[in-house]
Amino acid sequence: MNIRKSVSLRGFNTFGIDKSASQLVQVTTPEQVVQALEYAKKINLPVFVLGGGSNILLTQDLNALVIKMEIKGVNVLKETNEHVWVRVGAGEIWDEFVQKAILSNWAGVENLSLIPGTVGASPMQNIGAYGVEIKEVFDHLEAVDRKTMKTVTFDHARCEFGYRESIFKNKLKDLYIITHVVYKLDKQPTFRLDYGAVRETLSNINNGVLSLSNVSKAIVQIRQSKLPDPAVVGNAGSFFKNPTIGLHRFEQLRKLYPEIPGYTVENGVKIPAAWLLEKAGWKGKTFGEIGVHPNQPLVLVNYGKGEGSAIRDLSVQIQKDIEEKFGILLRHEVNII
Repeated sequence: MNIRKSVSLRGFNTFGIDKSASQLVQVTTPEQVVQALEYAKKINLPVFVLGGGSNILLTQDLNALVIKMEIKGVNVLKETNEHVWVRVGAGEIWDEFVQKAILSNWAGVENLSLIPGTVGASPMQNIGAYGVEIKEVFDHLEAVDRKTMKTVTFDHARCEFGYRESIFKNKLKDLYIITHVVYKLDKQPTFRLDYGAVRETLSNINNGVLSLSNVSKAIVQIRQSKLPDPAVVGNAGSFFKNPTIGLHRFEQLRKLYPEIPGYTVENGVKIPAAWLLEKAGWKGKTFGEIGVHPNQPLVLVNYGKGEGSAIRDLSVQIQKDIEEKFGILLRHEVNII
C-alpha cells in the first residue's frame, strides 16, 4: 500500500480545483480499505473517500487520508432466463460499466449512459437520468464498516433510496465505505423513451432501430449537446436538484408564469431547476474564472483557475435569488467540501 503525502487533488476532481490532501492512498481491494482505515486510526487522521471526484466541490485543503477507490471487476454472480446479477467493483468507471452491460445485452442502465463518476457512488447518490434511477436495478451492495472494519451487506430496503438520496448521504454518512455493488439487470429490455428528447433523438440514429446500443447513443448525444465535458471545462454536472413543491404553490406560480413546467410526483409537483435559473437570468453568466454554463444553467463551471470557494459563493447567490423570485429553495446535488 503506497501512501503519498501532500498530494494535489486537481486531477482527482472534475471541477479541476487545485486543493491538496495531506495523505492519499489508492486502494484496489477491500483488504486495502481496511489497512488504510487502520493506518488512519493509528496516526489519528480523518478519512475522506474519493471515487471519480465528479460530485464534489473542494473549497479547502484536506487534512485527511484520502482513500482513492480503485476496486475493479465486473462479474456475473447468477442468472436466470429473465435476469442477470452482476457484481461490480466500486472503483469501476460508471459509463465503462454501462457500455459493458450494453455489449453483454444486459438491459436497465442504458439510459444512464455518460453519467460521470464511479460505480460506488451510484447507490449513494441514487443516480438517475432520462426516466431511470439506480434503485430500479439495484440488488445489494457490500461496504466496510469504518468502526468495526467488517464487511456488511445492504439490501435494497436498507439503503432507503430517495430522489438523489440514500441512507449513505444522511443517517449513515461517513460510516461505511462501499466496495462492491450488485445490479439485477434484464435480459429482455423494457425501453424508456418518453423522457426529454430521447425518442426524437433515437429516430435519427441508425434509422431509429430500437436497441440498447442505439438508446445509449441517443442519451450520449443529448448529454453532450447540453453538458460540458469536464476534460475541457471544469464542472460536476447538475449543481442543484430539481425541487418539489406543493400543488397549491405550483398553481400560484402558474398564474404568474403560465409557461412554468411541472411534473406531478408522489409528494407534489417537480419543477425543473434549469427553467428557474434560466428564467431568473443566470444562464451563461460569467464571473472571472467561473460561471454558469451557457447551454445548461444547472451546471456551474470552472473556466480555468477558479477557486472552489468562489463557486460555492456563486451557488449561494443563486439560491438566494431563486428563493426571492419564486419562493423555492434550491438544494445542492454536489457535495461541498
